[in-house]
Amino acid sequence: MPLTPLDIHNKEFTRGFRGYDEDEVNEFLDQVIKDYERIIRDKKALEEKVDHMNERLGHFNNIESTLNKSILVAQESAEEVRSNANKESKLIVKEAEKNADRIINEALQKSHRISVEVEELKKQAKVFKTRLRMLVETQLEMIENEDWDHLFDMEMDEETEAEKQMIENNS
Repeated sequence: MPLTPLDIHNKEFTRGFRGYDEDEVNEFLDQVIKDYERIIRDKKALEEKVDHMNERLGHFNNIESTLNKSILVAQESAEEVRSNANKESKLIVKEAEKNADRIINEALQKSHRISVEVEELKKQAKVFKTRLRMLVETQLEMIENEDWDHLFDMEMDEETEAEKQMIENNS
């Protein structure tokens, strides 16, 4: 059992022949009692402080645990978001590639159709040109034909004849 200040205060020493000076011993014991009481008070205050610090440490340990759990949840969420973003970006790229292929195929088909149409129009233009040339040549041949001269002469004779008959009929 630990020694208390009261134990020190009540301690009686046996007296011997030529023993210690009683006042000196009492004065020393009083000083020991005061120091011992102060040490006990300091110890009690330190124990209370340790208890308080242990409570705070427990509180901070709980906070640390909660923060660690929160960090883990946040990391898992971030990983999930990143994973979902990667999946979504791959889907978007795949869809864009499909659309690009479709657009390219449609453009190639349209280009081929236009090429075929252009070739057909060239053929039609050549046929038209040939027919027009033939028509013009035929018309030129008809114009250069001597029958025209004969028609002009004939008409004059017929006109003159018709005028003569009119004059005669009027007279």
